[in-house]
Amino acid sequence: MPQPEGAELEAVRARRAELKDKYLRPVGERPATPVRGVHHIALVARDVEATVRFYQEFLGFPLVELVENRDYAGSSHFFFDLGNRNLLGFFDFPGHPHPDYVETIGAVQHLALSVDAEHFAAIKAKLDAEGVEYLGPDRGVEDSLYVRDPNGIGLEFYREELGIFAGESLHLDGPAD
Repeated sequence: MPQPEGAELEAVRARRAELKDKYLRPVGERPATPVRGVHHIALVARDVEATVRFYQEFLGFPLVELVENRDYAGSSHFFFDLGNRNLLGFFDFPGHPHPDYVETIGAVQHLALSVDAEHFAAIKAKLDAEGVEYLGPDRGVEDSLYVRDPNGIGLEFYREELGIFAGESLHLDGPAD
């Protein structure tokens, strides 16, 4: 997709700085969140078995549930354990045509998964060994690898602690333990 340049780029950057000044509050002035966290993210799968093979067999995320979706007869609702009490959920919708992934408003751009250095290296080696295409860490961000799952969903394997971005804590309670 074309990126802004020249005066357009400067206007975008100025607008971001304006929004940051207006809305980003210092840590001590931020309101406490009323939720405990993300229970699960629910995405749409084109093919249940291909999705299970990718997440469980290739990436090693255990499938922990596979049931019929209570809102759509015949549809499956299934979950993978991502660790740290985080779940990744999927639905399929048999008989419903789904277009290929498009990066657009309301779509998931990517899901960033925190991994340690050892697992980052192992994932990169596995992607290389299997010939799976990915981006990074050659994109100027040495701590990230980007890949698409069988549904077109973007995954980032991010070699950074939870709640840390570019080495800085984004939490109200300061640095991560």
